[in-house]
Amino acid sequence: MTVNRIGLVVHGGRGEAQDAARVVRAWCGEHGVGCAAIDVWHEGGRRNALDEVRAADDPDLIVTLGGDGTFLRGARLAAAADALVLGVDLGRLGFLTEVPAARVLSALDAVREDRHTMENRMLLTLRASRLLEVPDEMEAWAKHGRGPLLPPPRVRADAEASGEWGIPLNVTALNDVVLEKLSRDRQVSVGVYISGRLLASYSADALLVATPTGSTAYSFAAGGPVVSPRTDALVFTPVAPHMAFNRSVVTAPDEPVGLRVLERSGRAAVSIDGQLRGVLDPGDWLGVYAAPRRLQVVRLEAMDFYGRLRDRMNLTDAPAALADGTASPFWSVKTPPPADLAHLKLLTDPSGPPPAAADTSTSG
Repeated sequence: MTVNRIGLVVHGGRGEAQDAARVVRAWCGEHGVGCAAIDVWHEGGRRNALDEVRAADDPDLIVTLGGDGTFLRGARLAAAADALVLGVDLGRLGFLTEVPAARVLSALDAVREDRHTMENRMLLTLRASRLLEVPDEMEAWAKHGRGPLLPPPRVRADAEASGEWGIPLNVTALNDVVLEKLSRDRQVSVGVYISGRLLASYSADALLVATPTGSTAYSFAAGGPVVSPRTDALVFTPVAPHMAFNRSVVTAPDEPVGLRVLERSGRAAVSIDGQLRGVLDPGDWLGVYAAPRRLQVVRLEAMDFYGRLRDRMNLTDAPAALADGTASPFWSVKTPPPADLAHLKLLTDPSGPPPAAADTSTSG
């Protein structure tokens, strides 16, 4: 693809990220590609995504240098600009980043020379009964040790607001939307609706709606399922609910999840991809649903999600199973798949040749 301008999102607290940024800038200078730092935290705070990308002259590729948190910052901007995002891994437990820092030059060359693929990831967006904002008395507490807060989400200009259907907010989530209690000694009470039907009223520390991408983040820590990032689904997970039913519910992409704060509940904070974006009072509500746009992630090779899951979660084999035999890392095959299996996605051992496509022609 033609890369005219790169937006750099850099983890400011890591020296290796700064070193990698210098490498990217040098590559840009060599190839006549514009480069601008993006999502830089100034004294005046942070800008919303559209203002941020416009200030960087609308980059067509966002490169993130850090871990998954830095990637989420870049994803927020890439989604707003309809740009590609390439994650360079400098983190410790990353599911989102694509290449190690040592390969950043070859990765940029691959993108420039069209030796890459694009993976589309589902995003979430939301409507709310009112505009989201963080009360002044909470702002200093909320940003302690975390840098400035993002500005309140704006209203989407391409969607209609109404009393019953709420205000469409110009915000997306790659991982999750979380409604959580504000008071340590009081849980939040929320009516949870799926496709307009009450599932249950929960009293919990938090309630979250995740994408398949976000299923390995907060939802996983709360006991939610691991979902392939190639899936389109919403994953609703309660966090420490005071009720017997504490399971996650996985919905179809056209089945929205509504969260209504009950009338005598405490206030609830709204976080989007880990960033505090507002506070809801009793009677307020959110509707979370699949966003019309998708995130375009640069991939240089087939993503081995389940191998990464095994590595990042440090999965070990059961001792009793190991006593009974050894499982190879791949379900290795050396012959082409039969015609009825040809549509399946199977990873093969990278050290050996991939099986050729099956010949489905017939002789007459």
